[in-house]
Amino acid sequence: MTERRSGNRGNTNQRFICGVIEGFYGRPWTLDQRKDLYTKLARFGMDTYVYAPKDDYKHRAYWREMYTVEEGDHLTALITAAKSEGIKFVYALSPGLDMCYSSAKEVNLLKKKLDQIVQFGCEAFALLFDDIESEMNEQDKEMFKSFAFAQVSVSNQIYEHLSQPECFLFCPTQYCASRAIPDVRNSEYLNTIGEKLAPGIDIFWTGPKVISRIISVESIEEISEVLHRPPVIWDNLHANDYDQKRLFLGPYSGRVPELIPKLRGVITNPNCEYGANFVAIHSLAQWSRCKIDGKKFLDAESESADIRLEKDVASSRATSTITLYGDEGADDRDEVYIPRRALKRSVIEWLSEFRRSKSMWGPITKPQPSGMSPISLSSFTPNQTKEGQNQDELSYKSPPAMELKPIDSSDTVEVHFRSPADSPHSAEELPSSKSSGILGPATPLSLVSQGSLEGMDVNSGPVSPAQKDEPMQEPDVVSFMAVEEETAKESRLKSIPEVDTGPVDSTRSIPSPPYISNQMITDLPPSNSEFEITVEDIFLLCDLFYLPFEHGTEGLKLLQEFSWLKQNSHLLNEGHKGKGASSPSREVREWHDRASRFDEMSRALNRLFTRLTYINNRELLYDLYPYVWDMRGVVSLLNAYVKWLGKCLGGKGLIGHGLWIGMDSWRWNGFNKSSNESFVTGEEEPWVFRGGLATDLQRLLPIESNSDLFLHKSPDVVTRQVYTIRPYLPSEEQAVYNLCNKMWKDSGNPDITEQYPELLGDKMIGPFVTLSPEFCFVVEDNSSIVGYAVAALDGANLWKKSMIAWAPEMQRKYNLPVSEVEHKTIIEDIIKEMHQPQQTSPVEMRGSFSSPIHVSLLNSVCDQSVPKRLVTCVIAALRGHGSSGCYVELKKSDLPAIEFYCRLGFNEISGLDTENTTYFGRHF
Repeated sequence: MTERRSGNRGNTNQRFICGVIEGFYGRPWTLDQRKDLYTKLARFGMDTYVYAPKDDYKHRAYWREMYTVEEGDHLTALITAAKSEGIKFVYALSPGLDMCYSSAKEVNLLKKKLDQIVQFGCEAFALLFDDIESEMNEQDKEMFKSFAFAQVSVSNQIYEHLSQPECFLFCPTQYCASRAIPDVRNSEYLNTIGEKLAPGIDIFWTGPKVISRIISVESIEEISEVLHRPPVIWDNLHANDYDQKRLFLGPYSGRVPELIPKLRGVITNPNCEYGANFVAIHSLAQWSRCKIDGKKFLDAESESADIRLEKDVASSRATSTITLYGDEGADDRDEVYIPRRALKRSVIEWLSEFRRSKSMWGPITKPQPSGMSPISLSSFTPNQTKEGQNQDELSYKSPPAMELKPIDSSDTVEVHFRSPADSPHSAEELPSSKSSGILGPATPLSLVSQGSLEGMDVNSGPVSPAQKDEPMQEPDVVSFMAVEEETAKESRLKSIPEVDTGPVDSTRSIPSPPYISNQMITDLPPSNSEFEITVEDIFLLCDLFYLPFEHGTEGLKLLQEFSWLKQNSHLLNEGHKGKGASSPSREVREWHDRASRFDEMSRALNRLFTRLTYINNRELLYDLYPYVWDMRGVVSLLNAYVKWLGKCLGGKGLIGHGLWIGMDSWRWNGFNKSSNESFVTGEEEPWVFRGGLATDLQRLLPIESNSDLFLHKSPDVVTRQVYTIRPYLPSEEQAVYNLCNKMWKDSGNPDITEQYPELLGDKMIGPFVTLSPEFCFVVEDNSSIVGYAVAALDGANLWKKSMIAWAPEMQRKYNLPVSEVEHKTIIEDIIKEMHQPQQTSPVEMRGSFSSPIHVSLLNSVCDQSVPKRLVTCVIAALRGHGSSGCYVELKKSDLPAIEFYCRLGFNEISGLDTENTTYFGRHF
C-alpha cells in the first residue's frame, strides 16, 4: 500500500478525499504525532488531514484571537510537513459558538484570522458549525431569514475572499439524519444549505447518527439530493472521546465500498489516543481501494456479538470454530472489502509499530475530557449511569496513619462509562491553563511541540478449535478445581499470574505509588523471547476493543463462555448427586472443560498485558495500558468467580436458596432485550451503552447495584506486577496464618509470633477458614499470598458453630501464661478474648447485614483496585447464596482499618457500638 491513488474511480473530475480529521474533544495530538500521521497517510495512499481539535481554544472558543509568532511557526511546520508528504492540510475554524453573522466586524475578523493561516502556507480550509445553538441572536434575525441563510452568507463570503480554494469544507449544524428537523428530505435548514451554499464548497455529513453503525447507499443518495452535491463523510465510527473505558481497534465497517462513487470523500475522526488509530486508518485506506462489499461472502460475520450471545449452546460452539482471522473461504480479490481480512492485514503491519523505539515519561493520563457531559441537545438525553463516571476522578485521600513502602526499582514499576466524542458534539471543554510546552500558557494545546514528553492515558493466542471439540469425551476428567491445590505453588512459578493491577486500596496501605519515571522499565527482553508481543496478541487486543456496536470474536467468546458457565453451574451439583467424586457426569466434565477454556482465555489476556509492558514503543504503551489493565482485571475477576463456582458447587454442592437470583444478569442488570436490540442495530448512539466489553462482562456478575466496586482510578505509572484473586485452598492455612503474623508486625505491633505462631491466625481468621472456607479468597503475586478476604454466609450461624466447635478447641489450645513472658499483657488480652468470647451475635446483623467479612492485604500491594475486586468476589459469592449485606467488626481506635472499609463502600451501622467496638456494613 505504498503507491498513491490518482483519483476516484467513480468521479473522474475530482479526487476522492480520504484521510483523518483531528476533531475530537480532549488533549490534542502532538507535533511529532501529526508528522508521523502524515507519513502514514502517504504510505497508505490517503491524501487529507483536517486540523480541528476542539481543545485548541483558538480554533473554537477564542476563534477571533490571532496566533502568536511561535504558534504560527508551529502551524507552518505542520503545514510544511504535510506538503512534503503530499498530504493536504485543511485548517478548520469553528466560529459558531458566539459569532454574530450579521456583523461586518465579525466577518472581517474571520477573514483576518484565515488570512493569517494563508500566510503559514495553508491552501485548504473548513468552517465548522457543529455542536452550537441553533437560534440566532436578535441582530441576526433582523438580517437573515434563517440560521441556514446566516451560515451560508458567511461561508460564501469567506470562500470568495480566499479566492475559491480547491478544497473548502463546511460542517452544518444538522450534520446527521437524527438531527435533521423534521427529517433529511424536509429539513428547511439542509435544503437551504444545499441550494444556497456555493457549489465549490463540500459538505460534511456523519450519516444516520452522530456515530453511525451503518451508512447505506440509499441514505447517501437522499442527502446528496438535498445538498445538491455528494457529501464528505465525517466518520465517528472510531471516536472514543465520550467514554473513558472504550477504545476502538476494530476495522472500518458498516460502509459498503459501493458508496465510494456516490461520495466526495471519507474523513475518519478516530480515537483520542493517537497510537491506537493504526487499524482505523489502515483499514479505511483498504476500504477506499475496494469496489465490492465482501460481507455477503461471510454472512456469519455480520451477525452481531450480542445476537450470538442470545443463541443456544450449539450456536455458541459453532462460533468457537471460527478461525483466527475469519476470512478463509471468502473472495480473496483486493477489490473485495472484508472487515476481518482488513483487520488481519492492519494488525500484521501494526506489529512493527510496537517494535519502534519511542520514549515516554511522566504519569499516564487519558486524553479524553474529564467529566464531559453527553450531548446537550434537548432532543436527546442519553442515560447517565455510574459506569460512565470518569475513573480518574475517583482518587482517594490516604489515611493519615498509613505509610506506603518505597517501591523497589527491581519491581520495574512503570506503574477496573458519554458525551459525543466525534466532531459533532455539543459540550465545550476549554483547554487547561496547565498545558505544558515551550509556547507558554497562552499556547493552544494542539500546537505544543511536546514530542514524546507528553504522557498518554489508555496465549500465546486464542484457544484453538481443537481444544473446543468434544467437551463430553469419555476419558476420566479431573475437576478443574481439583488440581488447584496441588498445582498452586507450581503455577505461581511457571505461569503469568492472574487478575488485577493498578493503584491500591489495601487495608494497611492505601496511598497511590509515588511518581516513577517510565525509564525504570525500559529494560527489554531478548529478541524472540516469551515476552515479545505477537500478531496473535495484537489480534486479541483488537477483539477486546472492537467497535462501538459490536465485540470482536474473542470478546464474544468471553461473554459466551462466562454466561454459559454461570447459567449451567447447577450441573456441578446435580452431576454429583448419587455418584462418587471419581465418576463425574458428562455434564460436569463439559462444565470443567469450558471452565478450563475460560481460564486459558484469561491467561492469554495476562500474557498480552505482560508482553505489552515490554514493547519498545513506550508512547504506544501509554495509550493502550490503562485499557488493557482494566480489561485484564475484569476478566480475571470473572475467572476467579468461575473457579469459586467450580470449588464451591463442584466440591460441596452448596446451592443456596438464592444462588440463581438475577442469573440472567445480561438482562436484569440493565441490558434487557429492548436495549440489547438498540445496541445491536445502532438505533441509539453508543454513549447510551457505556463501558464497552469490560462493562458487559461485569454485568454478568450477580452483584446488582454494586457498580461502585467497578470504578477504579486508572494507573498513573506502569507496572508488570499482576495479582491473582482466587478461592482459598485448605492447604494454604499456614500461609494465610503467616500472613496474619506479618501484617501484625508490619503494623508496628510487638512480635509475639515466636511464642505463639498460630495465635493471631486463630483469633482473626481461624473460624472462617475452618467453618466457612467456601467464602474465603486469597490474593497472590508472582511468588506468595499477599492478601485475603474471609466471610461467612450467616454470622449468627457461624457464631453458633464457633461456640460449639471452635471456641472450646481454642480454649484447650491456649492457656493464660502463668509465668513472665515477653509482651505478656498483649498475649493475655488476646487469649482472654478467646476464653471469654462474645456470648451472642448482634441481633440486628441477622437482617440486612447477615454476613461477616474480614479483608486484609500487605502494605506492599501497590494496586488500589485489588481490594475492590477482592470484595467483589466475596459479594458475588454471598449474593449468589441469598445474602443481601455484609458487616465487619472494628475497633474504634483502628482508624486506618475504618478508612479502608469506608473506601470499599462500607458505612457505619448505628446503634451497635460498644465502648471499644463499632460495626460497618454494606448492602448488595
